[in-house]
Amino acid sequence: MTAALRVGVVGAGRVGAVLAAALRDAGHSVVAVAGESQASRARIADLLPGIPVEKPTAVARSCDLLLLTVPDDMLANVVSTLAAAGAIRSGQYVVHTSGRHGLAVLDPATLAGARPIALHPAMTFTGTALDLGRLGGCVFGVTAGTGERELVESLVADLGGRPMWVPEERRTLYHAGLAHGANHLVTLVAEAMEMLAAAGGDHPADTLRPLLEAALDNALNQGDRALTGPIVRGDVETVRAHLADLVHSAPHTLPSYVAMARSTLDRAVADGRLLPLRAAKMSQVLEASLTGLPTPNRVVG
Repeated sequence: MTAALRVGVVGAGRVGAVLAAALRDAGHSVVAVAGESQASRARIADLLPGIPVEKPTAVARSCDLLLLTVPDDMLANVVSTLAAAGAIRSGQYVVHTSGRHGLAVLDPATLAGARPIALHPAMTFTGTALDLGRLGGCVFGVTAGTGERELVESLVADLGGRPMWVPEERRTLYHAGLAHGANHLVTLVAEAMEMLAAAGGDHPADTLRPLLEAALDNALNQGDRALTGPIVRGDVETVRAHLADLVHSAPHTLPSYVAMARSTLDRAVADGRLLPLRAAKMSQVLEASLTGLPTPNRVVG
């Protein structure tokens, strides 16, 4: 652990309150926190009891390490406002947790002499004590200058994680990968549960859980080699039947099914498991489903 720091937090959302609690547990002193909503106040009371709730400028002035855990679109304005108010000082560490942004968004703080750090936990948060245990082994996407590297490594270790160093110009791509993998996964699973419910399943989550856990584990270990199912097998008629039933029973899921099927089809062709002729037939069926045309009974190869 690095020398104990006085930590101030602006934005007691799901991420901010949890990270502050973890830093406190690691021996740092959380001296003040800013949070206005009822939900933020509840998180502060639960995870940071006894910590003074102050205005953002007061929080910034009170700490050695200022943790900014506000939404991405608010971050630039928050930094500019704090810097213009003279609340950020030379030598102070200013750390944000945005996945999208790197160091550029902290330029007003840097001009004031602060030491900028981008520190994004690759984790989904509930904003409760449950998250504290999940930080163990969590990867943090970090961007920092050479002068801040030692502190970053120490902070990540204090949080129980490990760093992934992301170049400034690759921050958005890094964040897109996480959002595509995690956020879109939630949508995908929710739609799959809706399909199973429409098929008469009483407990769609219980039906999917063992399958999804195995599929996720295989995908993380094997990549495209883990692909199974009708697309990879070239079962055109099975996919045609899927599409027909979705149109009838769960039409709102059709666009995402087709989008993922297209992508899966491309990957199956690229790795040689599906011949181009069979792939062309499959593609024609997928395209027809979105144009409102009936899928043809016979596809000419």
